[in-house]
Amino acid sequence: MKEEKEREVARLRELQEKAADRQAEIDALRAKRAFEEGERQARDKERRDLEHKQKVLRDLEDARQRQFLEREQRLAEQAKQERDEFLRIIHKQKEVEEQERRIEEEKKEVLKKHSLQLRTQIQQNDDKGKQDRLDYLEEGRKIRQKIDEERRKIEAIK
Repeated sequence: MKEEKEREVARLRELQEKAADRQAEIDALRAKRAFEEGERQARDKERRDLEHKQKVLRDLEDARQRQFLEREQRLAEQAKQERDEFLRIIHKQKEVEEQERRIEEEKKEVLKKHSLQLRTQIQQNDDKGKQDRLDYLEEGRKIRQKIDEERRKIEAIK
């Protein structure tokens, strides 16, 4: 009977050990799955963060490009308005000069002096316009250079 009892105890111990081993396997599998899920979530978060950062950078680049184009368009419109106004002024001035010559021949000398002043002003305006254009082109070059640097930074991030 003692032997039978010992066998029963051994059998129960064996069953208990098997159950404990099975539970340990289940726990290990759960831990592995939880770890893998954590890793997957971390990778997903990292991917989402990178995508968000790239989207922000693209949005910034788009905004810069829009600002550059809008500024370029404003400058072009302003230059056209100034040119039209300048041409209108010149045209009007020529009409006035012609009328004055027809009316009073003796004012020729005064008109010559006035014309010389206008030419000087036109030359100064032309010189200023050329310098403004050079400044504008240089600024455009700097903006393009900055955009290229931003693109290289984005590429480096990728």
